[in-house]
Amino acid sequence: MSGNRKQRRPALILLVVVGAVGCLALGWWQWTRFEAVGGTGQNLGYAFQWPLFAAFLVYAYRRFVQLEDAEPADTTEVPAAPAELREIPADVLPPRPAAAEDDDPDDLESRQISQYNQYLAELSARETDRSTT
Repeated sequence: MSGNRKQRRPALILLVVVGAVGCLALGWWQWTRFEAVGGTGQNLGYAFQWPLFAAFLVYAYRRFVQLEDAEPADTTEVPAAPAELREIPADVLPPRPAAAEDDDPDDLESRQISQYNQYLAELSARETDRSTT
């Protein structure tokens, strides 16, 4: 596998070089646009931004090579997955709030929510399966 990585690196280097040169060319183009009669501050911002993109391409390739060449991490530190499923303890999740009927019966919003939920339940009970039509 190590030999395969070395064979791919010239193509990656070419990609980084072409990308960086392209970014630098776009930065130069934006600089000439800024110096032109109709140049704006936006052109100046892009003229400084494109070289940063070129530098990031070089940094990303360098970091990729470092990570690719690094030795794999020791896998003994990772805990093994349990062989059997376990039950989730009941106290993991917070308790559910009380039903709307238990709330203050004089609360208009609570009654409206309860009526709306009953309406939705009735609609659901009446509705037939339409997925086959």
